[in-house]
Amino acid sequence: MSSSPLARFRRPLARVSAVLLIGLSLGACSSFSGFNLFGSKDDTPPDEAADRLYNEGLFYLNSEHKPKDAVKKFEEVDRQHPYSEWARKALIMSAYSYYQSGSYDECVAAAKRYITLHPGTSDAAYAQFLIGASYYDQIPDITRDQDQTDKALAALDEVIRKYPDSEYAASAKQKMEVARDQLAGKEMQVGRYYLDKHDYTGAINRFKVVVTKYQTTRHVEEALERLTEAYMALGIVDEAQTAAAVLGHNFPDSEWYKHAYALVKSGGGEPSENKGSWISKAFRKIGLG
Repeated sequence: MSSSPLARFRRPLARVSAVLLIGLSLGACSSFSGFNLFGSKDDTPPDEAADRLYNEGLFYLNSEHKPKDAVKKFEEVDRQHPYSEWARKALIMSAYSYYQSGSYDECVAAAKRYITLHPGTSDAAYAQFLIGASYYDQIPDITRDQDQTDKALAALDEVIRKYPDSEYAASAKQKMEVARDQLAGKEMQVGRYYLDKHDYTGAINRFKVVVTKYQTTRHVEEALERLTEAYMALGIVDEAQTAAAVLGHNFPDSEWYKHAYALVKSGGGEPSENKGSWISKAFRKIGLG
């Protein structure tokens, strides 16, 4: 994260308060202190000052490292002073506090609420980043479903697309690269499984996803070598030679290229690129070929 939001929220705002005075004259002076308009005792505690609640929340975050206690204070600001500038600030800090405590679902909910209520403010970019970071921190290993990874990519892409000049865009890009690598790794895992089962068509379809969608990840070299294996096994030599040639052209020092080259040579051929192949077109499209 580019900078802690605590420093940005320390600046005092003009205190927001509203006082409602109700005078009742029944021909004689009476004191209604502690009673509501119906004559019964009012046990509702008086509202605390918004700035005091807010600063108490910051104290719990900064000095006590108690994000859950901070959330309570920030939510009290919203409850007691719902339309104030303090409430707006408290809402984004609630999202941040939830994130700090690992309460990711609550963080996402608070951040989405902030964006809905205050879409044009400078902190909307941070709220969107918190959504992406919450999903990102829940990315599982590649053996499990990657729904959280997909959500992280989508949310982080929103940061870059809607707030490209924000201080969070660079961090969002870095997290996206990791998330994309994770999705590519999942495709590779499944592709290798199909390859081991001699389901070469199924394997090719998985490796093709890596080559076309996740070409900038570390898995693309292996994907091209695995494509060489699968195409050679199916007897589609032309595509095998193209996969090996593209691998060699873009990653000449790769160990995977050495394997692909040896495989093609063992079949009596040479790595040779067919410009009409989907593999060649995929790399020319992204500018690597």
